[in-house]
Amino acid sequence: MESEAESELELDLFLEAVYRKYGYDFRLYSRASMKRRIKLQMHRLKLSNICELIHLVLHNEKEFAEILSQMTVNVTEMYRDPDFFKTFREQVIPKLKSYPSLKIWHAGCASGEEVYSMCILLKEAQLYDRSYIYATDIDHSSLERARKGIFSIDNVARYSLNYIESGGLTSLSDYYTARYDSIIMDSSLKKNIIFANHDLATDQSFAEMQVIICRNVVIYFNHRLQNRVYQLFTRSLDLNGYLCLGTKESIRFSECEPFYSVIDPQYRIYCRNKQNDAFEIR
Repeated sequence: MESEAESELELDLFLEAVYRKYGYDFRLYSRASMKRRIKLQMHRLKLSNICELIHLVLHNEKEFAEILSQMTVNVTEMYRDPDFFKTFREQVIPKLKSYPSLKIWHAGCASGEEVYSMCILLKEAQLYDRSYIYATDIDHSSLERARKGIFSIDNVARYSLNYIESGGLTSLSDYYTARYDSIIMDSSLKKNIIFANHDLATDQSFAEMQVIICRNVVIYFNHRLQNRVYQLFTRSLDLNGYLCLGTKESIRFSECEPFYSVIDPQYRIYCRNKQNDAFEIR
């Protein structure tokens, strides 16, 4: 029977192999999350141990692309947590209206549903035309789906209800075209979105953002990587810029906590209210 130490060593070898071969750094992700996702992949591929999985990822790039999509966090929907969007609409949008232009970074955007949700919100607030939305993710295939803006029609009823509960001003159907078994987001929502590959574990900051949205991503990182990501975001935010996290995530007890005031404690909306040039991103 495999010991805990052997199991940990095999996991370390797998994560190191992925990093060295492809440059994706999962070494500081939550160990429990990584073990769970790897176990699912081994079951899907009918592999008996991690060593077989290591051999596969090193010698089969096509199969690794599928494994990567399963290892990253792709759970999302339009207006996920509608009360967050309602709170953002009521408490942040009035402040943003004073800006002549806006840069918004949506980090870990997955397949893009929440990006389009924010674009609709900006459009209804008459802010979209002066906004640029940087939608980034580690997974190329997720980014491609986000760029296309084509989603299953099976989810529309839930999306529409979320939109209404978020304080939407019209009907969600005004922003997409239904075709066969899919909905296609309106091209007017795509013109100011810049999709880009970005790895929060290894890449550097985007400068001069007024809003950063990264919801339900940092929860999968260990404490060290969480601190790095919060430093990355703090470096990227303008003074008085807004940071939006998931409801189970918090900058509390992180090195960056002193640089922020809390706008909404329940929906994890923060405002960067102090300069922060003293630390290095590591």
